Amino acid sequence: MDKELPAAWVAQRKRKRLLILLACAGAIAAGVFLIRSLLHPSISRSAITIATVETGSIENTLNAAGEILPEFEAVITSPVNASIQEVLADAGSSIKAGQSLLKLDKSGIESEYEKGKFQLESKQNELRKLKLALDKSYFDLQSNNEIKQLRINALQADLENSKRLFKAGGGTREDVEQAEMNLKVARLEKVQLENEIHNKQQSMKVEMRESEISAAIQAQELKELKRKLDQASVTASRSGVVTWINKNIGTMVREGEALARIADLGSFKATGTIADSYLNQLSAGMPVVIRIQDKDVRGRIQTVYPAVQNNAVTFDIQLEEPHHPQLRPNLKVDVFLVTATGNNVMRITNGPAFKGASGQQVFVVQGNKAVRRTVHTGMSNFDYVELKDNVRPGDVIITSDMSQFKNAREITLK
Repeated sequence: MDKELPAAWVAQRKRKRLLILLACAGAIAAGVFLIRSLLHPSISRSAITIATVETGSIENTLNAAGEILPEFEAVITSPVNASIQEVLADAGSSIKAGQSLLKLDKSGIESEYEKGKFQLESKQNELRKLKLALDKSYFDLQSNNEIKQLRINALQADLENSKRLFKAGGGTREDVEQAEMNLKVARLEKVQLENEIHNKQQSMKVEMRESEISAAIQAQELKELKRKLDQASVTASRSGVVTWINKNIGTMVREGEALARIADLGSFKATGTIADSYLNQLSAGMPVVIRIQDKDVRGRIQTVYPAVQNNAVTFDIQLEEPHHPQLRPNLKVDVFLVTATGNNVMRITNGPAFKGASGQQVFVVQGNKAVRRTVHTGMSNFDYVELKDNVRPGDVIITSDMSQFKNAREITLK
């Protein structure tokens, strides 16, 4: 006959079965949770950024680098080869037109100027000597010409006498012919002398002109030396602010070498650079937006330079507000070139979720979950991206980088 089992053993066996059942239920629940997690991954709301689709205007832009420059900047150059003797202004100081900036060593130019004065005086003396010599030569020729005329007159009288004597029988035919020959020779000599006088006049004019030009050139060189000597104390050509000055006292500078720069800091312009692959999209008059911190300053391209350096092209920008308080000289800025404009389009704040391709995978927030959706983008800039389809104004989209969920159809938001 069967023996009755002890009650303690039975109770222990029941507890063991219950524990096994609870462990199986837990394993099943964990498996279900794991599968659900794999199918619907989750992310914390604090780890993402979101934006709302809205209707508005948008500008399609190209990104470029830029620099703010003074609209007017004068470069003061050295008028002579000299050494810097004294610096009278510092970079950043305000100066007025005519104010001294630098003093250069004048000894070299002063010596050259004095030498030039002596050379000019020598040229002028040579000119006076030449004029006296030419006048004397011309006077001698004129005197000879008058003497020739008197001789011709005398020979003319001799000829008349010879003819009368010949008619009266007191002379011979040979005497008449000799008198005619002498008169003819005298007249030819006079013509020759007159030609010589004419040539001498022309020659005198040429020699005098050459001498005058030589003296004028010397005088002009002396005038230029005087100007350089006066400019040896380098002064400001206009009022403004000194943006740079050569402070190396004792340094030799060559004629034409920059000594200082003076800018009008009340008015600015900008210059930009962009990859040469965009050159065919640039044109004069193209709208430009310059971002300085959180402020935008608008302008237009003024000049596009065709030369390419380091695979980049340069262009000048004329600002609509050249006196904007945010503008500073040599300030590096972001430049956005406006290639197209759209009005009354769906747009959303730009973010890492938008990679630039036309077809974009985005997550639209719906309550406590985000559902993946394919949208097509259009124009874009630093601030906004145009959305063409599959969304409506008011939809909330995750704009942060969601590439880690590229295979997820739906994400749970915690």
